[in-house]
Amino acid sequence: MIITVTLNAAIDKSLAVPNFRLGRRHRTVEQRTMAGGKGVNIARTLKALGQPVIATGFAGGATGTHIVEQLTEESILNDFVRIRDESRTNTSVLDPTTGEQTEINERGPLVSEREVELFRDKLLYLARGAAIVVFAGSLPRGVEPDIYASLIRDLERMEVTTVVDTDGEPLRQAVRAEPDVVSPNVLEAEELVGHEFAGEEERSLVVVEIAALGPREAIMTLPDGCFAQVLIDGQRRLKRASIEPREPIAKRGSGDAFLAGYLAARYEGRAPDQCLRFGVACGAESTARLGAGLIDAREARRLMGDVELAVVELPAEVG
Repeated sequence: MIITVTLNAAIDKSLAVPNFRLGRRHRTVEQRTMAGGKGVNIARTLKALGQPVIATGFAGGATGTHIVEQLTEESILNDFVRIRDESRTNTSVLDPTTGEQTEINERGPLVSEREVELFRDKLLYLARGAAIVVFAGSLPRGVEPDIYASLIRDLERMEVTTVVDTDGEPLRQAVRAEPDVVSPNVLEAEELVGHEFAGEEERSLVVVEIAALGPREAIMTLPDGCFAQVLIDGQRRLKRASIEPREPIAKRGSGDAFLAGYLAARYEGRAPDQCLRFGVACGAESTARLGAGLIDAREARRLMGDVELAVVELPAEVG
């Protein structure tokens, strides 16, 4: 079983609005409303890929009820802690004429200490039957930034694989807890290491820098794939996986689909190279539809053949 944790779950509204301009009145040509938040998106993709998954986190108010109902309608197993405050709603506006996407994310509910403790107890109970736990997304108000780090240490004692996809202070503290995998995008990675970078060589070195902070493996997602420092036969190896960019319908959630594909292959016991190939293929395939976490599993498997994978040789002073 794979558990996805979404502490700041949401209802995501995705709107397609041609020639979108601020300050003007528009009509949508397509729209979709779904349960969302990074962990929920990952769970949706894992479900589509045929993997056993359960989504958990916080859900509050009428919006929280809607989140749970949506997941149940999609046959995604879920077990959320109900909280007093209202869960958030996020809105994404895609202009199909330019491919530009604008996102407006609410900050989320206020969570009490008691509700946090209820969640901790629930997760540690669910984790007794889990192989992997994924911590994904931002934190709602009232939740301390060390929560992921604390739970990673608890789960390590239970010999559960831990994966982190977040940003800011929660990510900084989480990497020090030595999770099995961290998977930031470029902006999240720059914030984590404290400097900007450009070009293939600098990006590869940043992945090594992130891995040195504590996690066993580090994967930085890119628009066309990823850089990854992974363990192969007990040794760290740096890889570059890439695919020819497709004409996207929407890019939102492609990183979530990547991580779901990577974890699905890992859960099946695939070799690291196959995990990276499948992750990149899933991320690319997901851009063909409006709505995060949606994917055609057969098409994703077909795209694996288009993924190029190369070993990255580090300078002698780094390696």
